[in-house]
Amino acid sequence: MQKTLLLTGASRGIGHATVKVFQAAGWRVLTVSRTGFDDRCPWHAGSTDHFQGDLSNPENRADLVARVRESLGDGGLNAIVNNAGISPKGEGGSRLGIAESSDDVWREVLAVNLMGPAALMRDLLPELEKGKGAVVNVGSIVGSRVHPFAGAAYACSKAALAALTREAAAELGPRGVRVNMVTPGEIETEILSPGTEEMAEIIPLRRLGKPDEVARVVLFLCSEQASYVNGASIDVNGGQHA
Repeated sequence: MQKTLLLTGASRGIGHATVKVFQAAGWRVLTVSRTGFDDRCPWHAGSTDHFQGDLSNPENRADLVARVRESLGDGGLNAIVNNAGISPKGEGGSRLGIAESSDDVWREVLAVNLMGPAALMRDLLPELEKGKGAVVNVGSIVGSRVHPFAGAAYACSKAALAALTREAAAELGPRGVRVNMVTPGEIETEILSPGTEEMAEIIPLRRLGKPDEVARVVLFLCSEQASYVNGASIDVNGGQHA
């Protein structure tokens, strides 16, 4: 029987690569983003299996969950990958530290990066239980260290996502649902902060990571090969631990 994944933040970068990796493995992929389906995305069933919705808005999110549930029918949900995230910048792409981050910035970042994943796990728990599903939260290297480009609110949201992963793993494990996290380092995506490429000098593998290198770890965590992996965080950072 074909397995089904719900993926947030599918339009580019790690999310884009995740769709392709899971579809190549035979999964049905339901995608979620704030924008409508982009016809340039090179995967089948994209327009019919795409759900436009704002995860930071409770009413919008409730409608999104209802539409996903209708699409699943009597089937369960085998995986959720919480990849959607926002990282606001200042003028000229500058880093937003504590002094530069308004209440609105904090609210928006935490709503998308933390509340969104928590709410999807909660609201789709019956479907996850039925599918004996797995959840993978996409964290970041910035959740455990100060970063030259990522802002304070974003870093705090990713640190909190690690705590959410541990809590959910402990709570949902007895219900047959595994919850893990993948923690990417410097990944080469379409939009890089100025100076990111120079960071390759401090990475032991001496290069940036590729989105599909993260996506393949996500697929492993959602597969039977990881059937006893729960509450774990896997670094995908080329050895960048200093």
